Order: sequence, then C-alpha cells, then structure tokens
Amino acid sequence: MKDKMRVREPLAPPMNGENPDGGAAARLAAPAFLPLAGKVVTLVHPAWHSCGSHQVFVSQARAYRSLGAKVVSLALADTPGWIDGSPASKAYISATGDLDADTRLFAGMPLRKILNGGFLSAGKQWLHGNYAATWLEAARLAKIPETLARAPRIDLIHCNHFFCMPAAVRLRERHACPILLDTHDLQARQYALRNRSSVRLPPVASYEDMLASELDAIRPADLLIHLNAEEADAFEKLVPDKRHALLYPAVNAMPAGPGGGDLIIVASANYPNFLGLRWFLREVLPLAPGVPVRIFGNIDGELQSRAPDLYKAHAALFRGRVETSELHAAYHGALAVLLPATAGHGISIKTIEALSSGAPLIATQLAFRGLGIDVAGLANVTVAEDGPAFAAALRLAYANGHLAGGANRQFAATRRIYEQRFAFEAYRKSLWAIVEQAANI
Repeated sequence: MKDKMRVREPLAPPMNGENPDGGAAARLAAPAFLPLAGKVVTLVHPAWHSCGSHQVFVSQARAYRSLGAKVVSLALADTPGWIDGSPASKAYISATGDLDADTRLFAGMPLRKILNGGFLSAGKQWLHGNYAATWLEAARLAKIPETLARAPRIDLIHCNHFFCMPAAVRLRERHACPILLDTHDLQARQYALRNRSSVRLPPVASYEDMLASELDAIRPADLLIHLNAEEADAFEKLVPDKRHALLYPAVNAMPAGPGGGDLIIVASANYPNFLGLRWFLREVLPLAPGVPVRIFGNIDGELQSRAPDLYKAHAALFRGRVETSELHAAYHGALAVLLPATAGHGISIKTIEALSSGAPLIATQLAFRGLGIDVAGLANVTVAEDGPAFAAALRLAYANGHLAGGANRQFAATRRIYEQRFAFEAYRKSLWAIVEQAANI
C-alpha cells in the first residue's frame, strides 16, 4: 500500500562523522535540533497509572518536549464522577509525577450525566460485557477543561486508545489539526478475554460487536500508530484504507546490577497478568520449594480480589506498588526475572524492562509477543512452557546463583536488544520520522 508507513527500526546514528541517512539522524542527534519548537501537542490518554500504558504516555511527553514542542496532557477518567478537582483526580496526579508535560489537565464525566440516555444505553451494554460502548460514551460526556477547549492553538493531537477518540475529535473541531492515534493493541481482544471469567448478563457481548465499535471510533484519526508488529499487521488488514506506522514503545531502562538471592516478578493489575500469576503460584512455585520469589506491582490487589485464598497462602511474597527507587533496587539485586505469561495480547512493557536489566530471564514464549525478536539462543534467556519446566529453571537458577554473571549484565544480549529497539533515543527518532512524514506541522 502506498499509504503504509512502517517504522520498524530506529534511524541509524551517524558513524565516523559521516551522515549515512541523508542528514535526518545527524540533525536529530544535535541538541539544538528542535523541529517542533513553537508547536503545541496535546496528548489525550486514559487517566491510568502503575501500568504499561502509562509508561507509553510518559515517553510521548518526553519525546515531544525534546523535539521542542509544548506538551499538554489531558487525562480522561473512565469512571463517572471522576472529574477535575475530585479525590480521584488528585490521586492520579500524585501517582504520575513522572509524566513531564508543560500543562497537565484532568477530565471526566460528571456524575449527573449517568442519567444521559446515551450513557444509560451504554451502561446496559456494560452489564453484558461491552466495555467498548461504555468507555466511548464516558469520553463523549467528559467535560473538557475550558483552558484546553478555548486554547489559542493546538498543532497536533496524539490520542491513546480508541475510547479516548471522542474527546480528541471534539478538540479537533476547533483547531483543525491532525490526530495520531496510538491503538495499544486490539482492545476488543482484551475485552473478550476478560469476559471469559467475568459474571455478565447473557447474551455476553461478542468480540465482533466490540470490534465494530472500536473500528468505527478510530476512523477519524489521520494515522494509526501501533506498538508491536502483530498489532500493526492486524490493523492493516482490518482498516486497509488508513495510514499505519509501527512504533515500538520507549521504556526506561532498569539497572544492570550484580544480582542477588531473589527471583522477582513485576506485574500490574490487569486480567492477563492475573492469569499468569495464578498459573505460577498454582503450577510452578509448589515444584520449587525454598526458592525465594518476590512479587512487585499492584497485581496484589487483583489476586486478592479474584483468588483470595491463593493470595492469602502467598501474601508474604507480595510487595505491592513500590516507588521507582525500590523497583530499581529489585532489578539491581535480582538473581533472575520471571515472566510467567499465559494469556494476553499486545506488547508487554514489563518484558522490555526485564530485557533492559540484562538479568537472566525465565519466561514463557508468550512473554515476548509482538516484540519482533527471536530469543532462541540468547544466553541469559530460558523459555519454559509448562509448570514442571518452569519450576526446574527456577531451581537451577537458584542453585547456580553464584554463576549468574552479574558483572556482565551491562553487556548482556537482552540489554543490547533493548538499547537498539526500545531505548528513548530510538523512540524519539522514530516518532519524529512519523510526525514529519504524516502530520505536516
């Protein structure tokens, strides 16, 4: 297709003072090169934190500012009553100090609008598991802050997730600027997976119906950005008339430390992570008695809610959501990082973090989905697909902890992959290439 854009690799840096790509990489590498100076970019995204999506929003803000743009962040709540000035908005802002935008705004649907006919209809669909309809309607009814609604200029809107598009479209009506949409995977697949174990009124919303809502919502976007190769291929087939770009996310590197005595799991609270952790606690850990494991992230609340007996039996393993410094210390001292993925779609931010640490990884193959890399033969990666094999890898790693080679983690194969594909500079260059070619601002 002539309209297809594929930014699969970062632009090559100049070598030996030469300029192999005609000047783009050299210009971008120069600190004074600010092609978006004087431009205003508005990021529209869900009001989420402590998850992989939030890390993508953080990278977007940082990249656009590094290119010279003024960045406005509009966080959209997906729960009625979570509006600007509410306790929810204050908690969100407090938890997301790493999102470095020039202006940070919060918007949500006022509680009184739950009686709106459109939302009542969407709420009925939610009872049948149609998350797409509910979140779209919440975005349509969100009260956009006046400071943004009446802003003198917006040059580019970078929207995240299809259900935020109604707010992005409302902003464009005033400013007539391009909209880039980061799709963050096919959400209909995620909703269908969640509905397999949720209690919903029959008939449960079908994947096809939710997909139709998702595709309809994305059509006003000028270009679709995808976080992984599988996602890009799927969307190119579903909406061949749109322009597409593949842009792997930037993820902050974890320390390549000397290692230590614990094996760690890092996971946020989502349903696929719950399934993987439940499998690990039921099928793997009992076969590796005495192996010390620590679990970081707000997945503890998900397990406590969905499998309270299992949580109670292993409560001592959980550290919950921790500050960045403590998470860095965990990677720095980890004997190995465990990635027990058993379900899910889209790219795993925690897998990329694990790659960056250079630590030994014990993982299922699914943990590397969408990354476009072949981990076979990497010296610090062990792939195990069933409980006994995963447990055997844990026991071996613990027994040979003194042989883990912590001093060489800075040069591990996985860390090299991270630096080439997922480090910030690679992301920044690729994002600018997309904006330069597609947005024309």
